[in-house]
Amino acid sequence: MSVRRRVVIAGGGVAGVEALLALHDMAGERAELTLLSPEPDFVMKPLLVEEPFGLGPAEQRALEPLASEHGAQFVQRGLARVDEGSSEVELDDGSRLPYDHLVVCLGGRYRPALEGVTTFPFGDRPFDPDEVLDRAAASDHRLAFVVPAGVTWSLPLYEIALMTQRRAAERGIDATLALITPEPGPLAVFGPAASAAIRELLDARGIRLFESSTVTDLGPSGINISPGGRALGPAEVVALPVMDGPAVEGLPADERGFIPIDEHARVRGADRVYAAGDGANFPIKQGGIATQQADAAAAHIAHELGAASAPEPFHPVLRGKLLTGDESVHMRTDVAGGGGEGEVSPDRLWWPPEKISGRYLAAWLHHDIPSPDSEPPLPGLDVEVALPGEWHEQPMLDSFWTEPNGDRD
Repeated sequence: MSVRRRVVIAGGGVAGVEALLALHDMAGERAELTLLSPEPDFVMKPLLVEEPFGLGPAEQRALEPLASEHGAQFVQRGLARVDEGSSEVELDDGSRLPYDHLVVCLGGRYRPALEGVTTFPFGDRPFDPDEVLDRAAASDHRLAFVVPAGVTWSLPLYEIALMTQRRAAERGIDATLALITPEPGPLAVFGPAASAAIRELLDARGIRLFESSTVTDLGPSGINISPGGRALGPAEVVALPVMDGPAVEGLPADERGFIPIDEHARVRGADRVYAAGDGANFPIKQGGIATQQADAAAAHIAHELGAASAPEPFHPVLRGKLLTGDESVHMRTDVAGGGGEGEVSPDRLWWPPEKISGRYLAAWLHHDIPSPDSEPPLPGLDVEVALPGEWHEQPMLDSFWTEPNGDRD
C-alpha cells in the first residue's frame, strides 16, 4: 500500500468543507486529511440575511463529526503562519502541523466602508430591520442601501433592501428606499438577462436604483454621490463592508492581502499549496465560486497522489439565489464566457436547490448524493427579459432626495 500523504485544510467555511468532502471522494485512502478551524461549527452564512426577518436561523453543523465521518482529524485552531521551508503550518496557539499538501480556505477580512452607518455583515451585532426603520423616521423614512467601491459581494445587500421594503409594507410605513451601487447594472456580474430582471423587481418594489454611482461622503446635506457631485437628502444608511485578503504570513499575497492562484487553485510561487474561497485573488467573492475552486484544488491534489486522471482547470460558473422575502430569483451565467446572456428564473436552475451550488457541499446539506452535473433534474422555467435601452447610458441623479421632504417619483 502506498504511503498516505498529509493534506491539511485550513478553514471550516464553504470552501473548507467542500475541499474536505471532495478530497475524501477523489483521493480516498491516499490522503490523510486534517481540517483546521478556529470555530467548532460550519455556518451557512448566505442564509444569515433571513434571520433578522424571522425566516429561521441559518443552518449550522458541527465540524468534528463531519471530519470524523470522512476519516479526517479536526483541529479547532486557526492558521497563523505557513512555513514552506519545513512544510509545516503554525497554528494560533503556537503549535505546528506538518503537511504534504496544504489547502488554504480562509475568508476575507471585513471592514466598514462608511463611518457612522449600519454595516451588514460586520461585527457581532445582528442587523435589525425594525431598528433601522425606526431610526429612518428621523429622515422621513428615507433609507439608502449602499454597495461600496472596492472588493465586496453585492447580492446580500439587494436581499436586505428587498426584505426591508417588505417589512416596511407589513408595518404600514411609507418608506422611500434607494440602492446605490458602482455596478453598471443591478447584479451585473450575472449577465444582462438577470440584471434586467432585477431592475424590474426593484422598480416593482419601489426601490430607486442609482447604478454606476459611488458614495463619496456622508455630509450635513445628506449623501454625496459621484459622478456628478450631487447630494441626496438625509437618510438612514445601510452599507456593505469592503473586504481585504487574509494576508497569511509565509504565503504570497497581492497589495490587498489576497492569495494569488492559478487555474488549478495552486498558490503562485508556493509549492504544494492551494487556496480557495474569498481569501484567493479571484475577483468574484461568492460561495459557489469558492466550492469550484476547492474542487479544482482537490482534483489536482488527487492527481498528484495518483488517485485521479489529469484535472480540468477551474472554469467558473456563477449561480446565485436572490432571497426577496417572497419568491426567490435564481440566476446562472458562465463567467468564463460562451454562455450567452445568462439565465434568470423563479424556478431552480441547479440541483440540489441549495443557496450555494457546490457539488459536494450542496449534496451534504441536502442529504443527497454528489453529482458531477449540478443542473436540475427538470428544466428550469427561463424568463426572457428585454434589455432596456438605457443600459449603456450614464445614469443621472435627478431630483430624487435632493430636497429633504421631496416625494418619490
